[in-house]
Amino acid sequence: MLEALIFDVDGTLADTERDGHRPAFNAAFREAGLDWEWDEARYGELLAVTGGKERIAHFVRCHRPEFARRPDFTERVAELHKAKTRHYTALAASGAIPLRPGAARLLQDARAAGLRLAIATTTTPENVIALLEPALGPGAMSWFEVVGAGDVVPAKKPAPDIYLWVLERLGLAASACLAFEDSENGLRAALGAGLATVVTPCDYTREQNFDRALAVIPSLEPAGIPTLRLWLSGAPAQV
Repeated sequence: MLEALIFDVDGTLADTERDGHRPAFNAAFREAGLDWEWDEARYGELLAVTGGKERIAHFVRCHRPEFARRPDFTERVAELHKAKTRHYTALAASGAIPLRPGAARLLQDARAAGLRLAIATTTTPENVIALLEPALGPGAMSWFEVVGAGDVVPAKKPAPDIYLWVLERLGLAASACLAFEDSENGLRAALGAGLATVVTPCDYTREQNFDRALAVIPSLEPAGIPTLRLWLSGAPAQV
């Protein structure tokens, strides 16, 4: 029987990348007096690198190598990422980043069916809270029994570490859980942990390879995942 659902956040529960994280990175760069500007196309390329600090470092090494030679490079990257998180949380807390269609209902239906909920994401815990509490209401974080976020594991997706970390804390086998992702890196991470995975691509990931997903669906709305609706009503989870 299906016992738990494990969700990625960025791109899966909300389409945060283009209109949330990207502007927040750019605001942090401007604030630091840097002339870096990530347009939509550039940011789409950078999404191949998971983790905000890792994304900044990759960009710098490829496009601003003189900055990468600074003796305080690691510290500056951390400062930029901290500023980016501040800008993102302010944007999310304003309610400017809605959940994707069907996401709130799916979470509510899963809770009503007695399923356990968890999060497995590379974004920071602050970003998760700032996004979900305005969208779902005060106390929404209590819906999730385990929140794997940020740097709780050193290896980011596509490594399976964050999912293994979440499974260990849930005390469940991968066969009792279902993961939700939006990207190829996320799918690889979930599959690496042995999880059957439903993929709901976002604008940046629609052309990626999801051949090994259990299902690829356009949204989390009920019509898109009829099999899961059967599981929520008590049918066995044949995944």
